[in-house]
Amino acid sequence: MWITNAYAQAPGATADPTGGLMQLLPLILMFVVIWFLMIRPQMKRAKEHKQMLEALKVGDEVLTQGGIIGIVRAIDDQFVTVEIAKGVEVVVQKPTILAVLVKGTVKHL
Repeated sequence: MWITNAYAQAPGATADPTGGLMQLLPLILMFVVIWFLMIRPQMKRAKEHKQMLEALKVGDEVLTQGGIIGIVRAIDDQFVTVEIAKGVEVVVQKPTILAVLVKGTVKHL
C-alpha cells in the first residue's frame, strides 16, 4: 500500500502544563517596561501641565511653545491674551503656554 496508517495520539500526552503562559510572558514584560519608561512619565507631565494652566492668573509671566515671553493680560476658557511688548498683545491657545516664569523675568515691555 502507498498510504500509511495514521494513528491518533493519546489525549493530554503533549499538553503544555503552563497553558501557554510562558509564550505570553515576554510580551507582558515588554508592555510593563514600556508602561513604566514611557507612558507613566508622559501622563505625569500632562497632569502637571494641566495643573499649571488651571493655576494661571492675570499678571503671570509666561513662555509659549513658540518662544514668546510675555505677561498674561486676559484669560478665557480656551485662549490667553499675552502682552509681548508695550501695547502689543497676542492671543494664544491655552495649551500652548509652556511655562510660568519667575516674577521679574520680563523687566520692561
